[in-house]
Amino acid sequence: MSAGERAFGEKKPRPPAAHWSEEPAAGSAVGHRARPSAASAGVRVRGVLDASGCSMLAPLQTGAARFSSYLLSRARKVLGSHLFSPCGVPEFCSISTRKLAAHSFGASMAAMMSFPPQRYHYFLVLDFEATCDKPQIHPQEIIEFPILKLNGRTMEIESTFHMYVQPVVHPQLTPFCTELTGIIQAMVDGQPSLQQVLERVDEWMAKEGLLDPNVKSIFVTCGDWDLKVMLPGQCQYLGLPVADYFKQWINLKKAYSFAMGCWPKNGLLDMNKGLSLQHIGRPHSGIDDCKNIANIMKTLAYRGFIFKQTSKPF
Repeated sequence: MSAGERAFGEKKPRPPAAHWSEEPAAGSAVGHRARPSAASAGVRVRGVLDASGCSMLAPLQTGAARFSSYLLSRARKVLGSHLFSPCGVPEFCSISTRKLAAHSFGASMAAMMSFPPQRYHYFLVLDFEATCDKPQIHPQEIIEFPILKLNGRTMEIESTFHMYVQPVVHPQLTPFCTELTGIIQAMVDGQPSLQQVLERVDEWMAKEGLLDPNVKSIFVTCGDWDLKVMLPGQCQYLGLPVADYFKQWINLKKAYSFAMGCWPKNGLLDMNKGLSLQHIGRPHSGIDDCKNIANIMKTLAYRGFIFKQTSKPF
């Protein structure tokens, strides 16, 4: 969450009851849990509370009988139908062959069961830092512009875009801003303007194949402030266009509240605590905040959460 977000109110959606079989309402704009598959095949779940009071999902082992026919059919194709004979492998197989087949089966099933399928090929994790002071200065200007490209199948970071931005209206950073974000004056002096950075973002998007119409990607932010308020507000002030790919996003706070059953009032700190994750780096560092967002997303995906767009069309 950016330093500037505190100046703007954010509505807290009322999270629905959390259970695995829940289906989203038609036209719903928030993520939903997948039915047991991938990492949850062969388990049933019950609700428990963590230290922060959020409901969590505790898997209870119930045996391999719950494997879906879909996973079994895929495994047959990968490993051969003989692995599913009553003895597991043909009678003439040697012990070493049996061990190898068992290992291959486990590795193949683990690969297929890591995550439920997400709706997007890539998630683009973004977290601006902007000029700020007490009382707040106007207009605020973006001074750090980081993006992490997160693979929607593995939930691993594949590429990073990270640039600092020269503020124009208030070129001198305030002591409050430096203390909060860790960004010193030398880090922004002589850096490209927002217009130049946006051009480089577009070049990076093209290089990464993200502008291909067959590739589905969406931005992810910790709150709505970054892409609903900060970027369009500064672009309007400077007379710059806003690319269409910045007009749809996932608010991680809303996704987390739906998955866990409570609103993360303190943003990333509450989400990390609720998921028993260590905070990465420095709070209010844009690039470190992106790493925390990515880590939270990966953890929720492991639990079977399916991410969906939360922003409303412009």
